[in-house]
Amino acid sequence: MRKMFFAVVIATMLFAGNVFAADGVTDTEIKLGMVNAQSGPASGLGKGMRSGAEAFFKEINARGGVNGRKINLQVADDGYEPEKTIDATLKMIEELKVFALFGYVGTPTANAAMPIAKEMKVPLIGLFTGAMTLRKPVTPEIINIRASYDDEAEVLVDRFIKDTGAAKFAVFHQDDGFGLAVLSGTEKALKKRGMEVVAKGTFQRNTVAVKTGLSAVMSAKPDVVIMVGPYTPLSVFIKEARTEGLKAHLATVSFVGTGNLVEMVGDAGNGVVISQVVPFPEDMGIPVVKECADLISKYFPGGKPGFVDLEGCITAKALALALEKAGKELTREGLIKAFENMKNVDIGGLSFTLGSDNHQASNTVFLTQIKGGKITQIKAIGK
Repeated sequence: MRKMFFAVVIATMLFAGNVFAADGVTDTEIKLGMVNAQSGPASGLGKGMRSGAEAFFKEINARGGVNGRKINLQVADDGYEPEKTIDATLKMIEELKVFALFGYVGTPTANAAMPIAKEMKVPLIGLFTGAMTLRKPVTPEIINIRASYDDEAEVLVDRFIKDTGAAKFAVFHQDDGFGLAVLSGTEKALKKRGMEVVAKGTFQRNTVAVKTGLSAVMSAKPDVVIMVGPYTPLSVFIKEARTEGLKAHLATVSFVGTGNLVEMVGDAGNGVVISQVVPFPEDMGIPVVKECADLISKYFPGGKPGFVDLEGCITAKALALALEKAGKELTREGLIKAFENMKNVDIGGLSFTLGSDNHQASNTVFLTQIKGGKITQIKAIGK
């Protein structure tokens, strides 16, 4: 009888342990899954998100973790290809048993992961994309930290009209969900002002075949071209546009990977305007910027933090805060509720607010411009 009692107790403990492990949470660990571009022409984005997040998580772990649990970040490479995202995401959930998904990069890849997260009730947090498909309608499992592409497009359109008198806007975009998301945001911003896109040019994801799209854009003689893509194809587009004599202002959104673009485009990039969803990485007057810069330098010596690294760090800080607020009895539902209860939370000079009807923490957009081969802050777009 005594042996049977202990056998039941041990079996119950093992069963409970298996359930806990399947949830990605133990007494000492929280397992997270990151799937993004660690290779290919958009790898700078995935690596930046990873290094920024890892710097913050390493510091959290060095201080004892979150509510006594250390964060274990598992990383897989999807090469910025949705099919690979699906396979890697399923492996994260089914084989690696992660508690939550974190730091995905790109609209087509995030869109591919969203149905999985929704179906399997696994939180997908801090995506490096501003697509509205991931924001409206609200999907309970999807938590966005950054501003949307609609927010970025609105600021770009508004500032070019006010600062330069621009009247004709063209869009050169990646021919997928990402490109269409920014195109849609631009069209919305223009429609508010009784305007429309005068020309559209496209290129295929993970290629640099930009000439046909450039020709389509140039034929309309626009005042502004809003470019939509990662740094590799856009650097080629900018150089080709300069060679062909395009006179329009050139602009792009935060996804481009600012540091990589500046490095690849050289002098041809001078004048390009880039909207950002995090502050300037060298603005040490903002507490969270200094905190993240110090941590990135500490854990990745020699690395100079850029916009993507900073976003990874800020996003990781938001997640760590929500994990702490969710408490010791951590559940996926509890984590989502912790995010939804964030109201005007100051994380060091940036304020985040979410709710059950709003899964986007920030709508703040900053403007920068390439000048003299460097990225600079701007308050007004030069004529």
